[in-house]
Amino acid sequence: MRILVCNDDGITAPGLKALVEVAQEFGEVVVVAPDRPQSGMGHAISIGVPLRLYPSREFGSLPAWACSGTPADCVKLATGVLGEKPDLLLSGINHGANFSISVFYSGTLSAAIEGAFEGIPSIGFSLLDYSMEADFTAARALVREVLLLYLSHPFPPHVPLNVNIPNLPLSEIRGIRLTRQAKGRFVEQFEKRMDPYGQPYYWLVGRFESQDTEPDTDVWALEKGFVSVCPLLIDLTAYSYLQHWQPIPR
Repeated sequence: MRILVCNDDGITAPGLKALVEVAQEFGEVVVVAPDRPQSGMGHAISIGVPLRLYPSREFGSLPAWACSGTPADCVKLATGVLGEKPDLLLSGINHGANFSISVFYSGTLSAAIEGAFEGIPSIGFSLLDYSMEADFTAARALVREVLLLYLSHPFPPHVPLNVNIPNLPLSEIRGIRLTRQAKGRFVEQFEKRMDPYGQPYYWLVGRFESQDTEPDTDVWALEKGFVSVCPLLIDLTAYSYLQHWQPIPR
């Protein structure tokens, strides 16, 4: 297989190196990743600014490029400029969770979703550890398990997968579960701080608040020690409401 590997934490992120190591067991790997962290960029693309690709030696002789844009830009440049036609796209391993409504904010998943837009089977991986010194030992083994399962029972190319891995030793992982996104929200606050020049700035803080305790959700699975695998749709249409205004009033 030809495998394109991307991420949102940047081309030097340890999670990306861990994913590349596993991907090399399954085929020929090409890496295109942002030249700096791009977390929380959602599905942003760069318009009105130049995009640059720089050859990278982060992975030795492996073909790799650093991109000046977003994770979605990385996929677009890989296919549209470098001419890559991958059989599989992998994004991650993200440093931190991407469950519930995080899907809408996640740069990791934007790369996987962009792959799905282009008809490429795509998977985004996240580890529930935000530290850049995170231990990816168990995550590597679990990525391997998910890929073996995926290759034996593939999803359609337009259904990207969102995989979240608990931050636990491998011996404490209870299994892999297909899940749905839990309903929840971020309770956000902005801390007001002062810069060295006495000017105010604001720092976003807060916490995730789950509003869904059902056992088929990604949040429940992760809390119970399971790897969560959530199939996503790239069509956001609320079909059950298409007859809500019939006839449409004037």
